[in-house]
Amino acid sequence: MPNRTILIADDEPDLVEMLKLKFESEGFHVLEAYNGEQALEEMKKQKPDLIVLDIMMPKINGYQVCREMKKDPNLKHIPVVMFTAKAQEADRFWGLEVGADVYVTKPFEFEGLKKEIDRLLSKK
Repeated sequence: MPNRTILIADDEPDLVEMLKLKFESEGFHVLEAYNGEQALEEMKKQKPDLIVLDIMMPKINGYQVCREMKKDPNLKHIPVVMFTAKAQEADRFWGLEVGADVYVTKPFEFEGLKKEIDRLLSKK
């Protein structure tokens, strides 16, 4: 698989940095966003192959980010992995309802997250 670009949108800098290092070591190019507004700007500018999106972020939450991007004809095809500490069934329902392809809860195993990402990218 050619070098793919992932946007990681999460307001926890340590988590973003850890994921960035792990994904870069797997051959991915990684973009970062620390709030929902920045995530939307980055995806419009960079058009990543996949987005790892937290729900609880400043400015615009992950549900709103996903809903907005799925309305945009230039972005709606990009797979979204909702990546969040919100583990209630209602949270999962709304994540998938707004357009997420996969819903992964924290704490997480990196290999499980990577497996979901590889599966989504293999469809592209």
